[in-house]
Amino acid sequence: MSKAGSPEAAECPPAAAPAEAKAPAAAPTPAEFDFNEHAFSARDLIAFDRVGDPQVSPDGKRVVFVVRSTDTAANRGRTDLWITSVDGGKPLTLAEHPEADMSPRWGARGGEVFFLSRRSGSSQIWVVDADGGEPRQVTKVPVDIGSFLVSPDGEHLAFSAEVYPTCEDLECSAHRIAEAKARKSTGMVHDRLFARHWDTWKGELRSHLFVVPIKGGPAVDVTAGLDADVPSKPFGGDEEIAFTPDGGHLVYTARVAGREEPWSTNFDLFKVAIGGGESTNLSADNPAWDTQPVFSADGKSLAYLAMSRPGFEADRFRIMIRSWPDGQAREVAPEWDRSPGGLLFSADGKTLYATADDLGQHPLFAIDVASGAVTKVEGDGYVASPRLAGDQLVFARDDLRSPAELFRVKASGGDPEAITAINGARVAALKMGEPEQFSFAGWKKETVHGWVVKPVDFDEKKRYPVAFLIHGGPQGSFGNHFHYRWNPQVYAGAGYAVVMIDFHGSTGYGQRFTDSISGDWGGKPLDDLKLGLKHVTDAYPWLAEDRVCALGASYGGFMINWIAGQWSDRFRCLVNHDGVFDNRMMYYATDELWFAEWEQGGPYWKHEKEHERHNPVRFVERWKTPMLVIHGSLDYRIPETQGLGAFTALQRREIPSRLVIFPDENHWVLKPANSLQWHDEVLGWLDTWTGESK
Repeated sequence: MSKAGSPEAAECPPAAAPAEAKAPAAAPTPAEFDFNEHAFSARDLIAFDRVGDPQVSPDGKRVVFVVRSTDTAANRGRTDLWITSVDGGKPLTLAEHPEADMSPRWGARGGEVFFLSRRSGSSQIWVVDADGGEPRQVTKVPVDIGSFLVSPDGEHLAFSAEVYPTCEDLECSAHRIAEAKARKSTGMVHDRLFARHWDTWKGELRSHLFVVPIKGGPAVDVTAGLDADVPSKPFGGDEEIAFTPDGGHLVYTARVAGREEPWSTNFDLFKVAIGGGESTNLSADNPAWDTQPVFSADGKSLAYLAMSRPGFEADRFRIMIRSWPDGQAREVAPEWDRSPGGLLFSADGKTLYATADDLGQHPLFAIDVASGAVTKVEGDGYVASPRLAGDQLVFARDDLRSPAELFRVKASGGDPEAITAINGARVAALKMGEPEQFSFAGWKKETVHGWVVKPVDFDEKKRYPVAFLIHGGPQGSFGNHFHYRWNPQVYAGAGYAVVMIDFHGSTGYGQRFTDSISGDWGGKPLDDLKLGLKHVTDAYPWLAEDRVCALGASYGGFMINWIAGQWSDRFRCLVNHDGVFDNRMMYYATDELWFAEWEQGGPYWKHEKEHERHNPVRFVERWKTPMLVIHGSLDYRIPETQGLGAFTALQRREIPSRLVIFPDENHWVLKPANSLQWHDEVLGWLDTWTGESK
């Protein structure tokens, strides 16, 4: 729910590799994996190495990236830096260490890679020669560093850190943080919202932006006194910050909303000198969301993303561009009915590259800056993190049958070529289900898309039980994407056919389609789910229409609770993860109020009718379908009492039900052992209720 939200066979062809970078002493795959052929399972899901954050060297010849493996003993992920040639050489580790290394960023001249590491005991910026060698610590500030950028001239670093806005230096903040940890009393006092956000109780700390010379010197808080987080919380990163090409200024994203912060989406772009001083609001005329600044190489143009409707987090992001420093902003490609992200200028500044959801895919697009013409550069699967590499583009790409790997493609288009095959041997050993996209006439006969995934070892003469997955958001999509929490291959590997429908409200089908769910959570989407399930069971006779279980999380969990009272005779069982049970208490206990106020028409006390129209708690007397309820205690988006309420209703009505609580998880289940337990519980529930004898 909400923009949380999110974000990966054959050996690569030989090519030149960094001269002295060392191969790993042992492959970073501590999670056990069976390399004999077998059906996909949740244990395979956590054993995959997750490839991401590619960064191309200034000369376009090498790419450094992050590989996240699973340390089952520590029950957490481990991140390491790897490096290879853009032409596809053998990937090698760079600066391997047991502590987390992440966020690689090239130095301006291309000989060094800066990165974040906790190897000194706190999160600091380090640097290593791109050809290998021992890393050197660059920063030694007394607080943890969150994200950072290297200036284009190679002279400065910009970094974020959590500080007390009233402190004049980092030492003051470090002292106050230590005092707070040492305090024996535990009471938390709040005079305004947010009291808590996502999975964290809020205090006085704010994430501020600092600049420090690479060669040493004091760090300057260029956002001193700002009552805002830079980057934004809980998911913002360095994509919200940009150096001007001359290195003299920064442009950053911030929401300066005071007490209105929990019901405001008015993020603006600000400009500030690297030496500090007053920040200038560059987007004060837009009361909606402005973010992701990016400069052309010549420094003459600033592009960014902007929404137009205040309070609506799922509005279409428009691509805006302005001459730097004083030009007027204009929209690029105003007729393009998609919501892009990941903006990137071409070397000559005449083209912008971006990704966007599009009809069940997440392609890479090229947008002509002058004309607004949009062309597809790479259309299949889920493309992320595009980077320029000379006349090529480097990006991560995954799909329903493969985790992310790095690819390259000519900027003018063509067939992509693999750079990495980090998970090639694993994918080759796995039997997976074959995905197929379909469409049907949904609500009011409007076209709706979906996916069906065949079970492993498919036999068209057999009939298979169905896992009917319902996505969250609700403005989201179950597309051609390898997901690490809701992956249909886990169900296909367990013998289930999987059906996923992008109902009205989903992204990638035009903004009108996305808008159509607001104020109608239980209307059009439920019609689409009913019509879509009938369509696939009619079209695919191997689907056992009488052995179907529905599963969903977040908005998908809301829909499970709604289905329990509105479509109670259709499913053998239901699975509700972190779903809304009572819209009234959801409004009063959630963190980001702008979401509930837009989706339900405003504050509850002013719009009770709208909030109650599709409120699952009103229809508990109709519930009769067995339900598994799962919730994380650290979920402050949809608080745990929503799950407890649903379970209480089920138990009091003597409906077969089960409650699974994860005290150490938020809206998502992230820890490896918990992920395995989650999948075991869910598949066990499905197996119990979809058997032939039921």
